[in-house]
Amino acid sequence: MTALKALIFDVDGTLAETERDGHRVAFNQAFAAAGLPWHWDTGLYGYLLKVSGGKERIQFFIDKYGPPEPEAVDWPHLIAKLHQAKTDYYTALLQAGQVKLRPGVRRLLGEARQQGVRLAIATTSQPQNALALLETALAPDAPDWFEVIAAGDIVAHKKPAPDIYQYVLDHMALSPDQCVAIEDTQHGLQAATQAGIPTIVTVNDYTRRQNFSSAALVLSHLGEPEWPCEVLQGPPVHRMCVDLAIAANLLKAAACGPT
Repeated sequence: MTALKALIFDVDGTLAETERDGHRVAFNQAFAAAGLPWHWDTGLYGYLLKVSGGKERIQFFIDKYGPPEPEAVDWPHLIAKLHQAKTDYYTALLQAGQVKLRPGVRRLLGEARQQGVRLAIATTSQPQNALALLETALAPDAPDWFEVIAAGDIVAHKKPAPDIYQYVLDHMALSPDQCVAIEDTQHGLQAATQAGIPTIVTVNDYTRRQNFSSAALVLSHLGEPEWPCEVLQGPPVHRMCVDLAIAANLLKAAACGPT
């Protein structure tokens, strides 16, 4: 039976609570700096997260809500400029320590590195955002822990399309039945499962009511010995923490199919 060879992590909302306390705040800072009377509160931002990609999210907001806007504007240029400014503000928030890792992330990454399980990133976040989070929340050399960091516009279609996961599989020369993905959204789950990869979902306040019926396991977070996770869907978790043994068992269960 195929053994676990790699863990593939999403970034935003999975590695850390980046959306509410990071990206949302940075978007609002970018809007204010540009003189735009736009503000995304936590509720609105949760709705906008249905759209993958920051530039796409701004365009959706403009199309759906028709907010007050400057006249005779070059929209593609303005959206690109706003998104770059947002990235700069987001990086500053990370460097100030405003965004923290979710429970169990550091522990599971450390276990994988110790046992020779390969690591990769599959995210719609821009590469500089992903790298900044890894370097500030984990360690300066953390990007080197990951064999592939697939981010941003590196593929034609963003999640929920499976392109980003297929890119990772191709570049690692692995099959889906050798990997487990870790995600936090329905779009991310769809992307991973369409690529054939069994998936663990760790929900957050924005995603906990989404449909995760195709996930191998749904949890409140990955868990720590002193901070147990809650199993929301799937098999019991030994000691209430996800470790490599649990990931390997999920892979075996997926290979066996429904009983």
